[in-house]
Formats: sequence, C-alpha cells, structure tokens
Amino acid sequence: YLKISKLALAFAIIRSKPPGKSSKEYIEYLAKTVSEQDFGWKWKVEVLEAEVLRLRQELLLNRISPRFCLENRRQDTSAETLLGEESINPTSYSSQLEDSGCDVCNDSAFDSLGIASDFHQSEHNVNTSKHWLERVPPLNLCHSSKEQSLTAPVQFLQRLLEIRKLSEGGILQADFSELENDSFTIWNSVSQLLDGLTVFYNSPKFPAPSILTEGVSVLISLITDTKLSNHVLKKCFRKIEDFKKNLIQIILRNRSVNRFQALHSVSQTLGLLGRNNVLRNSLISLLLSEVRQFAEQLLEAHQVQSVYDITQYENIFLLCMTLEQLLQNETQESNISSSDYGGEEKIKFLKNLDQIILHLSDEFPLFSLYLWRVSVLLNSGQMQ
Repeated sequence: YLKISKLALAFAIIRSKPPGKSSKEYIEYLAKTVSEQDFGWKWKVEVLEAEVLRLRQELLLNRISPRFCLENRRQDTSAETLLGEESINPTSYSSQLEDSGCDVCNDSAFDSLGIASDFHQSEHNVNTSKHWLERVPPLNLCHSSKEQSLTAPVQFLQRLLEIRKLSEGGILQADFSELENDSFTIWNSVSQLLDGLTVFYNSPKFPAPSILTEGVSVLISLITDTKLSNHVLKKCFRKIEDFKKNLIQIILRNRSVNRFQALHSVSQTLGLLGRNNVLRNSLISLLLSEVRQFAEQLLEAHQVQSVYDITQYENIFLLCMTLEQLLQNETQESNISSSDYGGEEKIKFLKNLDQIILHLSDEFPLFSLYLWRVSVLLNSGQMQ
C-alpha cells in the first residue's frame, strides 16, 4: 500500500508540474515550500512557548511575593526608559583580544570580560530594595539573536534573587515553598540560562556583552544562596553537570589562534561553580579524569615518539590551574568534609603518577610540575 501510494504521488506530481519545469525541479520547489511552512510553524510554536514560560515566571513570582510584583509593575515605565538608555550607552569592557602567545594568567585577564569584577561588586550591592525595582526591566521577549536566549531567564532569576534579599532583610514577605510546586518553571529557566551561556562561550565575542556578565553572576548567586541553592540543585543538578562538562570540552577543543582570553574566562566560571560544595566535589572528579587521561595519552605519545596534540597540551594548563585552585579551597575549608569527593578518580589519578612524572619531566617540565602539585594537594593530610 505504501509503495502504491508513493507511486501515485509521483505520478500526480509529474502530471501537475507546470510547463518549462522538469519533474526534479518541481519536486525541489515543493519540498522547499513545505519546509518553509514547517519553519514558520516551528517559529510560531517557539514564540508561544516562550510567552507561556514568561507568564508562568510572573505567576510564580507573584505567588512567592505579591507585593514585590505589584511594586515592580508600577516601575515598568521607568525601567523601560532606563533599558533604552543602557542600550545606547552599554557598559564598556576591554576590547583588546590578546595574542595566543601572550600570558593572560593574571587577575586582570578575567576582568577584561567584566565578569569577575562585576560579580564581586554585586556581592556588596545588597541594599537595593527600591533602586533595583527601578533599574530591572520588565519580563519581555523583545531581544534578538543569541542574547534573547539569556535575557529572559536572567531577568526572571534576578527578580527571584532580589525577592530573596529583600525578604532576608525583612522588607518583603516571601514564601519560597512555592518553588516546590512549580519545578517546571525553575528547571526551564535555569536550563535556558545554562544553554545561553554555553552558546556564548562556544563563540565568544569581544567586548563581552553585559548580559553574559549578568548571566554568570545570576548563576553563581543561585548556587551559593543558602535558601535557593537546594531548590536549584534538586531540580537542575544533571543540567548543571552537563554544563560543567560542556565548559571543560570548550577549553580542551578550542583551536582558534586568539583563544586564551576567552578560555580563561571559561576556566574562571568553572572556578566560581566550585564555590558550591556539592558542585565542587563532582567538578574535581571531572577535572581529575580529564587531566589523567591527557597525561596517559601524552606519556604514550612520548614513549613511541609519535606526534601529540600541541593545542590540547596548551589548553590543558587551564584545567590544571582550575583543579589546583579547587583543591586549595578544599584544604582551606577544614570544616567541610571532603572524604566523599572523587574517591575513585582520586585513586585512578594517583595510580602510577610517579612513573608518569618521571618519564615526562625532561620533555614536559611544566606539565609534570602541575601533576606533582596536584598530587601533593591530594595526598595532604587535610585531604584525607
């Protein structure tokens, strides 16, 4: 029946083709027309889904704190005016992209993207009860390109964080138990935020847009807030784990000539994610696995005198520095038990490590030094 139907369709197309066109050209024209119609419907569906999510976000915020949403609506006009001013005069960041041979391992490299400095500044700006209502734009969809993927979730999560701050200061009453009743909205919003950040990091542009700074700040604030982090991790742990894996692969696979400034910002984001104790443990395990695998591959290439991936060799140092930073933080926070982190990966990493360092130390002294420093932190008494 299916073969007969296909044959009948083919005959119908041939008999109805306009003069001057071959059957192949007519079929290609029909296929293009149908695909364009499908694309139009898909776009309409995406717009409607985004609108539904926006309404659910507003409803959830209203359930958590009705007074906050009421006061925020009164400030919509001034917020839209301010948004327009900011779009005309955007925040200025360093636009100089450093050469691949330049050293960017310093405190200013990450600040060139505006993320670290803005994040530390946001930690001190807690006295923002009415000023925040005046500067945060209303939830909307009026954004283009890949910035749209970040703007909507950032705005919603910023409002959620501000409600948290105001309720902690006694300015607002808020019921955060409502987050348990609407897991879809939280998961979808955080997922959009993580996907949007991944898109930006995969194809960075300079100067970095302010929405990237806001997105990273919102994400770190969510996972470090004592009241909200449990809700976020409970619903989005797997998504955040995938995000960490994506960032690691972005660092390892990037082959552009001028890449170190962008990759340094990615490694700094990984370090910020490690501020959460739950995420830190799994992140250390991931980094131990990647560094160990590369060390074994490098040793094998060295023993048989084969060619190794020089680009990946250059990139692996960012993972080593991030790993060392996380392990140092772990040793400094003696009040936190670290016995459950990366046990299996820790054993695999330390196994035969002395032999690997011995064979690689002459040809790759810097990488061998990093391996030794990581092993010292793993074997220190505070890490037992």
